Amino acid sequence: MTILDRLPDRSGLDRLWSILPQARLVGGSVRDLLLGGQEVHDLDLATPEPPEEVQALLEAAGVKTIPTGLSHGTITAVIARVPYEITTLRRDVTTDGRHAEVAWTTDWQEDAARRDFTINALFCDRDGTIHDYFGGQGDLKAHRLRFVGDAAQRIEEDALRILRFFRFDARFGSAVPDAEALSAIHVRAGLIAGLSAERLASEMLRILIGPHLVRTLAHMKGAGVLAPIVPDARLDRLARALDNGLPEDGLLRLGLLSDAPDLAGKLRLSGKQSERLARMNPANRLTSFDQDGGVTPVAARLTPELSDDRLRQLLSCHPKESLIDRSWSAQADTGAQEQSGWDTLRARLAAMAVPVFPLAGRDVMALGVPAGKEIGLLIGAVTSWWRARGCLPDRKACLSELKNRLPLSPQDLER
Repeated sequence: MTILDRLPDRSGLDRLWSILPQARLVGGSVRDLLLGGQEVHDLDLATPEPPEEVQALLEAAGVKTIPTGLSHGTITAVIARVPYEITTLRRDVTTDGRHAEVAWTTDWQEDAARRDFTINALFCDRDGTIHDYFGGQGDLKAHRLRFVGDAAQRIEEDALRILRFFRFDARFGSAVPDAEALSAIHVRAGLIAGLSAERLASEMLRILIGPHLVRTLAHMKGAGVLAPIVPDARLDRLARALDNGLPEDGLLRLGLLSDAPDLAGKLRLSGKQSERLARMNPANRLTSFDQDGGVTPVAARLTPELSDDRLRQLLSCHPKESLIDRSWSAQADTGAQEQSGWDTLRARLAAMAVPVFPLAGRDVMALGVPAGKEIGLLIGAVTSWWRARGCLPDRKACLSELKNRLPLSPQDLER
C-alpha cells in the first residue's frame, strides 16, 4: 500500500502515467497525502519532457490539453473534467523578486531546489515512491516549516514567499517558527513593497482564513511584515471577534483588523470588496444596542445592505455581558437557557425578520414632487425617522411624516 491508495479516484493519474511514465506528483498533493486525512484538491505533476513534447504526447493519446503556461513549462491536461497541471522540470536562470526566467532541466533535485519549502518539494512517482531531496518528510512530521536551502536566497527569488511562509507555517508549523526563516524575513521585509497589490491582497486574504490567526499575525508583526500591508492592525479587536465565533471570511476579518481608510485602494480590491470594506468603516458601524438593552433597535437598523458585516462586528467586538438583554434571555425555553445569553442573543437576532421601509419613490411622486434628487432626499429623511423609532411606524404614519416634510427647504435642495 502506498499514499496513492488514499486517493478516492486515481484513474486520471494512471492514464497520464501511461502516457508520461516518468512524471511524478509534486508539491501540495504529496504533502497532503503523506499527512493523511487531508482533502487533496490539485494533482500537479512534474516531468522531464519539454512542454511541447508533453503536449504532443497527450494530444496523440486523445487527451485534451490547454497551454496554460508554455513559457513556464506548464500544460494542463483535462481528463473527465478534472484538470492536471503538468510542468517540465525547471531551473531558474534569473530572478528579480517577482518573476523568474527559467530553463528546462532533467535533474529532479535541481527542480526541487528552486521550490519554496521542503514540505512542498516532495515528489511521488507512479509506484508510490517518495523522492525527498531536502528533508521535507522529517519537517512534516516535526511540524517544522523550512525554506529549501538558503532562506534568504529563496525570499530574494520571490518576495511573496514571505507571506506564503506565514500562511503555510500556520497550517503545518508549530507555535515557534523556524528561526532562520524569521531572521531572513525580518531583514528582507521591505521586499514586499515590490510586489503587486493584487498578489499581496490574495495572499493576505488567504492568511486571514487560516488557523492560529492571531498567533500568525503576531509573528508577522514581529517580523515587520504586517504594518506595510495592514496599517494600524488591531489584533486585540480581531482576537475578541475570533473568540466569539467570527466566520472564515477574509474580508470581514480584514475590516476588523484595520480601519485604514485607504486599505481597499492600497490592496486594489475589487469594487464590490471595496464597497463592503467601506461599510465596515468605524463611522458606519453599529456600536451598541439602545440604552434599554433591547434587540429591536438593532434589528431596526439592519437594512439588507448593512446587516451581515455590521451585526457580526457588533456581536464580535463587545463584551458579551453588555449585549445581553436579561428581560428576554430569562424567558427563553429550557434548551436556550442552557446556552449562554450570548448564544441566545445570536439566535434571536438571526431569527428576526429585517423590517422593510413601507414607502418608495412613487409615493413621493404621488404627492406632486417631480423626479429628481428631491425624491431621494425625502425618502432618506423619512427612512431615518422610521429607523430612529425602531421601524415601528406603519405606512400611514410614514406617509404623514412625508407630508410634514413638504416642501423641502432651500438648504435641503442644496445638499
